[in-house]
Amino acid sequence: MEFSATFLLSVLIVALLWFFSGKNTQKYRLPPGPSPLPLIGNLLQLKKAAPFKSFLEFSKTYGPVMTFNLGWQRVVVLVGYDTVKEALVDQADDFVGRAPMPFLYRATRGYGIGISNGERWRQLRRFTLSTLRDFGMGRKGMEEWIQEESKHLRARMRTYKGEPFDPTILLSRTVSNVVCCLVFGQRFSYEDKHFVNLLAVIAMIVRFNSSPKGMMYNIFPWLMERLPGKQHAVFGKIEEIRDFVKMKIQEHRDSLDPSSPRDFIDCFLIRVHEEKENPSTEFHYDNLVATVMNLFLAGTETTSSTIRHALSVLIKHRNIQEKMQEEIDSVIGRERCPNMEDRKSLPFSDAVIHEIQRFLDIVPFSLPHYALQDVSFRGYTIPKDTVIVPLLHSVLKEEKQWATPHSFNPQHFLDQNGNFKKNPAFLPFSAGKSVTSKLQRSIKAKNKVD
Repeated sequence: MEFSATFLLSVLIVALLWFFSGKNTQKYRLPPGPSPLPLIGNLLQLKKAAPFKSFLEFSKTYGPVMTFNLGWQRVVVLVGYDTVKEALVDQADDFVGRAPMPFLYRATRGYGIGISNGERWRQLRRFTLSTLRDFGMGRKGMEEWIQEESKHLRARMRTYKGEPFDPTILLSRTVSNVVCCLVFGQRFSYEDKHFVNLLAVIAMIVRFNSSPKGMMYNIFPWLMERLPGKQHAVFGKIEEIRDFVKMKIQEHRDSLDPSSPRDFIDCFLIRVHEEKENPSTEFHYDNLVATVMNLFLAGTETTSSTIRHALSVLIKHRNIQEKMQEEIDSVIGRERCPNMEDRKSLPFSDAVIHEIQRFLDIVPFSLPHYALQDVSFRGYTIPKDTVIVPLLHSVLKEEKQWATPHSFNPQHFLDQNGNFKKNPAFLPFSAGKSVTSKLQRSIKAKNKVD
């Protein structure tokens, strides 16, 4: 009875909010879009398994800038390279806000760099980028860690003695260990129970967040909190990640040498001490825990998934695999690990790696952005508190940007002389001011197929 009364009251409140918000937005020239239904908005008009395909189809009617209502939340979807670039690059400061996604907000308790805005985002972003650069992101440190980790990967693969095996878990452990070197200053044994459990939880979180129930949680968090379902088990598992991170932070506290920082956590702890008298600092324990969790999620699952699917693509395209192997053998041979200096001498392999990311389209949506104030864009007004979703799928598969967008074709990244060429429409994660996308790009650029 109590639940029914609470539910009915919640429905009534949302209905009133919907009514008044609808009247309030009449003063804006919003981007066009399909008419929403009360309370649920346009949810029934989207394909549950592939909503990005629905957005792409609607763009044929409403154009590259569209308004939708997902539940009570207004969402503006950006379609196509020109539109996404204009927003995230040309008007980057207008679109720099991060959407307060309910799932991530609860998982991080509102802290960390993943969904922060304003002064917190500025302080943490500047510190995180500079620290990751100092400890290897884009430098030789990460290269050496990846080379070392690849040896462990190949040694484990040899134990199967040519028999078939599922590489999913193995690749996840390998990629995550590179992130662990950046954050914790150490790698973990593939048999380490805490490490293995952590990766299983990360995989569970990613699956749930991309599932229909995960989408429902982000749209109706107040309702999903009160209904039974897998979301409660997932949040319980997130607490296990939090406990693991806290344990590692405590180990760092106990052995910290301020004159010789070993990794990201050490640097953050030193900064916490330096700014302990600063009342406006964002360098405190809660932000450290959440930022470490953010880095794990950003660096592990999408990268290992891309490498795993890359193997599948190369198996299906044996001629490309063989040509890539010939180039690697001629430049590197089979006696040493590849390094970043080899990249300029491996144009075909570089093109294949880029094309794999474009073709696989692992992340069809960028992380949602957020209008922190009213934004003028292409003659429309995007009101404050609107969620903005760049449709990366539409960029990576846009016909005017790619010769054969729906086919696997490394020639997309090669000129007439066989030299590697960049394509500005290559946005496999996002564009603009993002720490997590920079981390993902850096790890993938350095991971080579041996």
